[in-house]
Amino acid sequence: MNRKNFLIQSSLAVCSISVFGNVHQEKDKFLSDCETTNDILGPFYRPKAPMTQDLTFEGLEGSRVEIKGTVYSDCDEVLEDALVEIWHCNTEGDYDNKSKDFLHRARWVTNKKGEYSFKTILPGKYLNGSSYRPAHVHFRITAENHQELISQIYFKGDPHINDDPWASQSKAEQRILPIQLEDTNGNLTVRFNIFLKKKTVSKKDKK
Repeated sequence: MNRKNFLIQSSLAVCSISVFGNVHQEKDKFLSDCETTNDILGPFYRPKAPMTQDLTFEGLEGSRVEIKGTVYSDCDEVLEDALVEIWHCNTEGDYDNKSKDFLHRARWVTNKKGEYSFKTILPGKYLNGSSYRPAHVHFRITAENHQELISQIYFKGDPHINDDPWASQSKAEQRILPIQLEDTNGNLTVRFNIFLKKKTVSKKDKK
């Protein structure tokens, strides 16, 4: 399946305004079972990526998309100043592992409403052994007094999900997300709400 057909099928797969299963509405917020599952870090993480919400640049190839969501503490408390890091490959499946430009890599902190957003492109794919990894975006989220979360998101309609050792796991189901048509101008959005767990305080730490 070529990239154009994948994008079309993924967009048509949208059937809900929420990216979660088991969703209920509470005070105009859509909440899930309050758990965001982890995924592998992968070999291409680079610390100290630029602090920016815009990963695009002149001459960039690929379909623009906005990845956004809200970070929650445990179940329903929005989390301000959580650091959200993302990174992904380009349309050819290559990561920028060395350049000073840190292409397709960024960091940003959530606002008072716990919201984050990044303007980027839909990533391509690369071979993992004899099969392709599905298109994916890496996440690393850290916040004071909370457990670090390392995860990935995938996209509905991607034919390589079932053969991928990580995306095919049951714990990844809620991270396989629809690509949504945001408005009448054809702008694309992927929404990924994130639930962080608070660090547990042991009896020894309380002393």
